[in-house]
Amino acid sequence: MVQKVPACFTGLEHLATSVILLDASQKVVYTNPSAEALFALSATKIAKSHISEVFLNCEVLDIAIEHAIKNDSPFREHEFAITTVRQQSFAVTCAVTPIEIQEATILLEFQQMDQQLRIAKEERMLIQQQANSELLRNLAHEIRNPLGGLRGAAQLLEHELPEQSLREYTQVIIKEADRLQSLMDRLLAPHRVPKYEPTNIHEVLERVRSLLLAESPNNIWVQRDYDTSLPELIGDREKLIQAVLNIARNAVQALLANGTAEAKITFRTRSERQVTLSRKRYRVAIKLEIIDNGPGIPAEMVDKIFYPLVTGREGGSGLGLALAQTFITQHHGMIDCRSKPGETCFTILLPVESSVVKNAIIEQ
Repeated sequence: MVQKVPACFTGLEHLATSVILLDASQKVVYTNPSAEALFALSATKIAKSHISEVFLNCEVLDIAIEHAIKNDSPFREHEFAITTVRQQSFAVTCAVTPIEIQEATILLEFQQMDQQLRIAKEERMLIQQQANSELLRNLAHEIRNPLGGLRGAAQLLEHELPEQSLREYTQVIIKEADRLQSLMDRLLAPHRVPKYEPTNIHEVLERVRSLLLAESPNNIWVQRDYDTSLPELIGDREKLIQAVLNIARNAVQALLANGTAEAKITFRTRSERQVTLSRKRYRVAIKLEIIDNGPGIPAEMVDKIFYPLVTGREGGSGLGLALAQTFITQHHGMIDCRSKPGETCFTILLPVESSVVKNAIIEQ
């Protein structure tokens, strides 16, 4: 059953914050979509329920409501724990405001604290990523010119050397110059303008899965846990493949190096409702999780793994995750990681929204 929204409440439908309206007897008269998503409660099921039946044994909230009513003025209660009728607990901030709109007399506005921390972390990572990207781009441009001259000089020298054995040294110079050139190209690759088009996330994952199995056919089990009802998104298919592949390859390398028994990688997709990315609210986003059962990432490295040239693997370039983050950011999304021994999970959120389509077309 769909909640009937009175005309005077329609402006609350699109708020990023979670809003619940109460009548004079503190019974729920309206719940906006953000509150439904945050507390995992159906608006129709909690309608006409007393607020104490929605949030159990929450004395802090009761006192805040009483204070606002008594003084007929807004009252804000900062971080406190709240438990829903479904026994789910959250750390929230709540603003209680007396109002007079139709039958509603109290407005409760909730903000989840861990969501605010996630948004702040995302903004810091975005700023850091942009700074790193600019630094690496400038560095790559500065290195490419003398590198080309070095390689050319080695080729000329090779033709002048009288003995074949001496040419082995020039070949070392040429091959190392080519290796550095390849590295510079990878540093500059993120700056190619994305080619946006309708993209099925599961086609992206299937391509990555086939590449992983081709590279390690007998050592890795790639499990699929897909929500096949997910819509297409507007994205650059090749960049999305590269982002997921970089993460998955890191996982494979960690699993093989650790000699993990029954090494497994799981691709899981789900939909997310009412997601905030870069301070913009999206109705729907695709949530992609890449999970492995490897040794985990050391705690001191988890906050640094998306920085370029940071790697915990001998011989690694430290560019794979930095590039993955850049590609996901170009799709207005975000990437995060949590890790413990026996399980590492990279979570990618990609918005599915008409406004993203418009932005993609404009950018092209």
